[in-house]
Amino acid sequence: MHDSDCTLPIGVFDSGIGGLTVLKALTEALPRESFVYLGDTARLPYGTKSAKSVTRYALQTTSLLRERGIKLLVVACNTATAVSLEALQEAYPGLPVIGVIRPGAEAACRQSAGGRIGVIATESTVNGGSYEREILRIRPDAKVFSRPCPLFVPLAEEGWCDGEIAELTARRYLGSMVEETGIDTLVLGCTHFPVLAEAIGKVVGPGVTLVDSARTTAEFVQDMLERRDICSTTTDRRLTFLATDGAERFARVGGYFMHHALSPSDVEIVDL
Repeated sequence: MHDSDCTLPIGVFDSGIGGLTVLKALTEALPRESFVYLGDTARLPYGTKSAKSVTRYALQTTSLLRERGIKLLVVACNTATAVSLEALQEAYPGLPVIGVIRPGAEAACRQSAGGRIGVIATESTVNGGSYEREILRIRPDAKVFSRPCPLFVPLAEEGWCDGEIAELTARRYLGSMVEETGIDTLVLGCTHFPVLAEAIGKVVGPGVTLVDSARTTAEFVQDMLERRDICSTTTDRRLTFLATDGAERFARVGGYFMHHALSPSDVEIVDL
């Protein structure tokens, strides 16, 4: 790779706004890197779609990001990682592609004292069993208990991340989980879920460690950049936000995820 290619941005995509939790962790860990973020807001949620549809969407979003010129791709969506990571790696053999499931699984295995690990995610991710397989590959003695929490995604996309509605939803899904399973660690297996961590934590209690894959994913990305010698050395970092629908809504809710205000003019609407 030429030195000039090191200044190319890192591509990040998600079904919507939830992947901004990953982008925020990446920007904090990699202050010299530029990023292009694409939220496929016109077609969310991915978690209720078929694997065939999600893979098609993932290939389309990656094609657009490649046209923008990226040096590495982060699939900041657990559902897309679960069903399309291999397809993306096969379709773009020269592009490093990193998903969020392996980093999340590794973090959970490190955090869990007793090896009883819960996973909450979309229906598609839970039904596919990707987290369970990856956790058991790393820690064969672990016991994994998975539960779908599909309503968390629209709550996060609406910005209803705390308060009564978020807590009641968390209680409906998770009220009996700790007592029934004895978990000591809970993987937030969807990039939308970290913004609901306060409500989730109230329900599962202080004895359960919540694991967000975003920070661990950033560590994976940093390692890949260093191994491929494609780290940026510039101080002129750029953040580009793309969405397939709803610039105003993306900016309003995205500002909550990024912890700083976004303007609709910051968001470019693209067609896939």
